[in-house]
Amino acid sequence: MNFKILFFLILLFTGKQLSAQDKISTVETIIKREMKERRIPGLEIAIVENGKIVVNKSYGIANIQDSVLVTNKTIFAINSCTKVFTAVAIMQLVEEGKIDLSAPVSTYLDSLPVDWQPVTIRQMLTHTSGFPDLLKILDPFTGSVGSLKNEETIWKKLKTLPMDFKPGERFNYNQTNGYLLGKIINKLYGKPFVQMFSEKQFQPLGMHNTLFGDSRDVIPHFAPTYNYRQNMDGQKWAEERLVNNYYEFPYFRRAAAGLNSTAEDIANWIIALQAGKLIKSKSLLNTMWSPIQFNDGKPTPWALGWGMNKFRIKHKAVGMSGGGRVAFLIYPDDDLAVVVLTNLGGAFPEDFLEELAGVYIPGIMKADPVTFLRNNLRKVGFEKAIEIAEKEKKTNPLFIPNEFEVNEWAYRMMAKNQLNEALEIFKLNVFLFPNSSNAYDSYAEVLLKKGNTQEAIKMYKKSVELNPDNENAKKILEQVNKNK
Repeated sequence: MNFKILFFLILLFTGKQLSAQDKISTVETIIKREMKERRIPGLEIAIVENGKIVVNKSYGIANIQDSVLVTNKTIFAINSCTKVFTAVAIMQLVEEGKIDLSAPVSTYLDSLPVDWQPVTIRQMLTHTSGFPDLLKILDPFTGSVGSLKNEETIWKKLKTLPMDFKPGERFNYNQTNGYLLGKIINKLYGKPFVQMFSEKQFQPLGMHNTLFGDSRDVIPHFAPTYNYRQNMDGQKWAEERLVNNYYEFPYFRRAAAGLNSTAEDIANWIIALQAGKLIKSKSLLNTMWSPIQFNDGKPTPWALGWGMNKFRIKHKAVGMSGGGRVAFLIYPDDDLAVVVLTNLGGAFPEDFLEELAGVYIPGIMKADPVTFLRNNLRKVGFEKAIEIAEKEKKTNPLFIPNEFEVNEWAYRMMAKNQLNEALEIFKLNVFLFPNSSNAYDSYAEVLLKKGNTQEAIKMYKKSVELNPDNENAKKILEQVNKNK
C-alpha cells in the first residue's frame, strides 16, 4: 500500500486531522493511483469546502493525438450530468409559479398519447414515468436511424410506442424524460432551453467554459473522449486499444445530455446553487434533492433530476454521473463537494468520489457501504464480500447497503469486463436483498455472461417467482431454452 494512503488511514481511524497540504497530497495520491489503474489519459478535479474551491487541479493528457496537456480550462463532455442543470431550470420555473411538480405533463404539452398524459413532472424527473425510451428508435451514437434525422419525424415515431410500465410503478432510466422536459422549458420560458440555461445559470455565474455541443461542434480547449476497445469493424484485437469516441446529441436531445464544462465551472455552479443564487427557496432545493415514492410507497433511487444519491443517516450526498467518464457529489450537511471530469469512457470516477470526500470528512468512509467494501475487498479479495459485509453490519450502525447503489457498482465492473468481481457483488446483493426480483435478475445476467447457464436459469426463475411481471427474465429464459 502507498505510504501516503496508509498514513491517511491511520489518521482516519485515530481521529486526527490532516493539514490542508496533507489533504491535497492525499487527494493527489488517490487520483494518480486511480488514473494508473483505470488508464485514464486526462483528468480534472475540483473540491469545494465551506463555499470555497480548495482543490482545482488537472492531470495528464487532454488530446492524445497532439499531446495537449490538461489544464484547469480544458473542457470535458459531461453527458448525462446535463440532467441536473435541466432539473435546476425546471425548479426555477417552479419557483416562478410556471410549473407544478405534481401536475400531469399534459398540462404543459399538447398532442400526447392518452397513456402519457397523466405522468407527472416529478415522475419524469425521477425516471418513473414509464415512457418508451427515445433510444429505442435512435442510434445512441449518431442520434438518428435511417430517415429519422429530424425532430418532427422522431417525435411522430416516438408517440406510436407503447408505455413501458404504469407511471410510478418502477424506475427505468431513459432519455425521453429529458427530451420532454426540454420541450416544456422551451414553451414556458418562451425561448430554447439552451438560452434559458445560458441566461439563468451560466452567464450570471461567469461560467464561460460551459456550453452545449457534441463531436460535430468546434469547442475550444476541448478534451476529446476516448474508449478502450478490443474489436472494431469485425476485427478482434489481442489487446485493448484506445480509440476515439464519436457521439452526437441532436439539439432537441441536449437537455438530457449535451453539455461540456470544466471542473472549476461546475464547482462554482455548486457553490452558487447552495448559496441560493440559482434557486432561492431552501425548501425547493431540498425537494429537488429528495426522492419521491413509487406507487407501493417505497422511495425512488433518484431525486428530482439527480441520479447519484446517498440517502443515508449521516453524510447525505446528491450528485450525478455522465458517460461513465465524469461525476460529482455534493454533501449538503457537510458543506463539501467533489467534482471529477475525465476523457475516458468507462473510467467511472463515481467509484472513488467518496474516498476523495473522506480525505476532508473522514466519517464519509465509514458511512458509505460501497466505498467501505471497495477499499476492503481490493485488499482481501472480492470472494469475501458477504463475509466482510456481515461483519461490518454487526459493528457499524451506518453500514446500511442500498440495493440500487450496490447493483450499479457491480454493473460498472461488468462494463469493464471485471466479471469475477461483478459476480461476487451481484451475489452479495442477492444475499442482502433476498426478496428483490431485480437482484436475482442482475445476478443471473452475470452468470449467463460467464457461461454458467444452469445457475443463471435458476436465478432468472427466482426473479420471475418474486416478480411475475419481469418480462426481461421471461424472454431470456425462453431464449435459453430454445438454444438448449
